[in-house]
Amino acid sequence: MGFTANQWAILALVLVLGWLLGLLSRSGGGRWRRAYEQEKRARETAETRHAAARERIAELERGHPVGPGTAAAVGAAAAGTRDDLALIRGIGRVRETSLNEDGIHSYRQIENLSAADMDRLEARLGLAPGTIAREEWREQAAMLRDRRLDDHRTRYPAI
Repeated sequence: MGFTANQWAILALVLVLGWLLGLLSRSGGGRWRRAYEQEKRARETAETRHAAARERIAELERGHPVGPGTAAAVGAAAAGTRDDLALIRGIGRVRETSLNEDGIHSYRQIENLSAADMDRLEARLGLAPGTIAREEWREQAAMLRDRRLDDHRTRYPAI
């Protein structure tokens, strides 16, 4: 069965109307294209800024000696040249820095502190006399040096 003349006319009219709507929508498409380009530029700018920030961080880390909490400190601890003294309850990162400045970098050095050394260290750190003994820094250092981490966590839970 074939199309009638009216059906052919309607089909042609629909095709022409579709073509016209397509042309009109292209002019509105520029707005979406501009928004896309703007978003693309913003993302490229942000990526450039992030790359510059990462490079600056790397530059600063290369320019400073190993310190607590840095990637270099983690690497030094992993290499065995420095222990993570902040694991000892009562020390923390700030006191670890002070201990490192005093030349104390390992659990063994904390274990071997004499009474006079503890007194001097408490005065330097601004701790009350007897704090190191009371908080059992030497005992904690021995446990951590022996890698008895579970025993340490059980006996000296985080506050």
